[in-house]
This record gives sequence, C-alpha cells and structure tokens, in this order.
Amino acid sequence: MMKLEKMADFFEARLDFYDEHMLTEVDGCRSAYKKMAALIPTHTQALLDLGCGTGLELDEILSLYPDISVTGIDLSKGMLKRLCEKHPDRKLKLICGDYFKTELGEKAFDCAVSFQTMHHFPKEKKLSLYKKINASLRDAGIYIECDYMVETQAEEDFWFSENKRLRRENGITDDSYYHYDTPCTVENQIMLLKKAGFGTVTQVFRTENTTMLIAEK
Repeated sequence: MMKLEKMADFFEARLDFYDEHMLTEVDGCRSAYKKMAALIPTHTQALLDLGCGTGLELDEILSLYPDISVTGIDLSKGMLKRLCEKHPDRKLKLICGDYFKTELGEKAFDCAVSFQTMHHFPKEKKLSLYKKINASLRDAGIYIECDYMVETQAEEDFWFSENKRLRRENGITDDSYYHYDTPCTVENQIMLLKKAGFGTVTQVFRTENTTMLIAEK
C-alpha cells in the first residue's frame, strides 16, 4: 500500500533539492517561471502568491519589479524561511498557513498568482478558493495560474479515483491535506475559473503538462 505524506511534511522533506527538481526535472517550469513574471501587469503594486514555497516564481517577478509588495501563503515553514533568506530586503508578508482558510480581503491585490499547487486539491475546494481570489482582486485585476493539467477526462478521472482509493486505504479523511497529484484537464480548470466569476480565461503557455492560464476579473 502506498503511504501518503502530509502535505507540509512532503515539502519540508524535499526542501534541500526542491528548487533544482522544479527547474530541471519538471518539463516547462524553468520557462514558465519567466513567462509568469513577464505577464505581471506593469502597474502591479500588491501581489498575492498562493503556495509560494521557496519563491521560484517570485525570483523572476522580483527581478522585474523589485518594489512590489508580496503577500505569500504556504504550509511549509522551511520553504518560507528559504524564501526570506533569498529576498531579505523585499516587501514580503509571508503567512504560514492554509490559503483556503486565510482571509484574503476585498480588492486588496492588483494581481494574484499560483505555481504548481492547485493540482493537489479537489475541484469543489478550488472553486471556493477561486471565488475568494476573484473578490480579493481590484478592478481589472488578473489571476495567473501555472499548474499540472492533463489532456483527457479519462486521465483526470483516473487520478482522482486513485486519490480516493489511497485515502481510503490510508484511513485519511477528505478534509486532511496529504500530497497526491489530482490534475484536472485544461478545459475543466477554465470552467472552474469562469464559474468562480472570472470573465475571460485564456491559456497562454503549455509545455508537456505544465500549463498557464490568465483569468481576468
């Protein structure tokens, strides 16, 4: 039986080689970090980063916009510490916690981003979060999501089914955070964002399964 790891524990255990893994072993990520930074609106003053981790996307964003104010949320204390060490002189407000439960505010941000984090969660939780993100964005704000997305409904159904089976075998409740990939199709991700109230949702990047969407308020 495959034993699932608690989400925070999974990333804490891989802290020392996480950055190298994402940059060299996950197809498309190195290019996608740069692509995401290039898509940040030039007028952005306040940025929300959900699942910011060690800040690989922020490395690129802060190189273009060093004065931007960033609110980053992540479950891993170790990763947030690593992010602080890399950017000690930047305007970072880092929250070690659950972004589904964290209050994001109303019209507090010009732009929100997430990178390779949403594929760990069920669609109903993502939908509720997308509604919160939408509400947290100022008028004409955008949400940029880069994530692991599959091509077919059959693939999506398989991974969600496997996650359900493994949780049952491990005795894990649905409301507990354990690491397992449950990617959606691009079409279903777009549908969720539109259902959450975003107007236009556009695919702007895809290399293998690494896919980037822009959702406009």
